[in-house]
Amino acid sequence: MITKEQVEIFVTQAHRYGEARLMLCSSGNLSWRVGDKMLVSGTGSWLPVLPPEKVAVCDIISGQVENGVRPSMESVFHLGIFRNRPDVNVVLHFQSEYTTVVACMKNKPLDFNVTLEVPYHVGEVAVLPYFRPGSPELAEAVIEAMQEHDAVLLSNHGQVVCGRDFDEVLERALFFEMACRIIVQSRMDYTVLSQKEVEDLRNSLGLARIP
Repeated sequence: MITKEQVEIFVTQAHRYGEARLMLCSSGNLSWRVGDKMLVSGTGSWLPVLPPEKVAVCDIISGQVENGVRPSMESVFHLGIFRNRPDVNVVLHFQSEYTTVVACMKNKPLDFNVTLEVPYHVGEVAVLPYFRPGSPELAEAVIEAMQEHDAVLLSNHGQVVCGRDFDEVLERALFFEMACRIIVQSRMDYTVLSQKEVEDLRNSLGLARIP
């Protein structure tokens, strides 16, 4: 049973992401695993001002809506990520300014590791071609990419990040945006950390894997 308090937590976090300027109007969607249920923003809702009555509750296994609120049209890939990634509890689809600029570039970066925060907090970014929003093809591609990545760039569309909790997802999204701002503002004249430098970072922090 999803409680009123859990819905309030979800709404507060949605507003927090909106205050961080990660989306405009209805451009994003958010989900949260609570046991075997998923809270997800309703279709057409605006995360920056999301009201409790626009939060859908779905069963993760069946995908069935349990409270009569129509979920975001991207809820299929949110469900798929939760089914495949037991370590993930929050998924955010967003369209921050500079990351979306990069998503629309003809020649996209092959490496986003412009600062140490990127390999540490964001990890390797999967870059997907354009698929129609809400389409089965988009959902399938995102679900597949998220099996091995925590951040995905959707060409001519936006971004998806996932994580263990709301803070990790916010951190991941903001550092992804920071990297793209550096890339854009440098006019594509930037350097990245070498593979050796990334490995040295990993070893110095005692991490088995850069997230």
